[in-house]
Amino acid sequence: MKTNQLIARLMIAAAVGATGVAYAQQDAALAGAAKATATADDAITSKIKASLADQKQIGVTTADGVVTLTGTVASTDAGTKAIQVASAVPGVKEVKSELTVASK
Repeated sequence: MKTNQLIARLMIAAAVGATGVAYAQQDAALAGAAKATATADDAITSKIKASLADQKQIGVTTADGVVTLTGTVASTDAGTKAIQVASAVPGVKEVKSELTVASK
């Protein structure tokens, strides 16, 4: 009977260990996905900033493919152009504008 108990305990320990490994692998996969998303977001931000190099007053942030533009622009047309430029970058899911038009 002690052999049966030992076998049962070893089987439980193996099952628990395998579950722990599965969770560790899942956590690693999620961390890898988060890192890939951050890298993609950085690339999107860089591309938009390069395209808007003549408008340094516009701030650009990206989170999960959603771009937020901040700052002050000279005109509504300049703001519209910035939104269009950001929207055209591959990987952009949405553009949120927090741009304001400078008063004259």
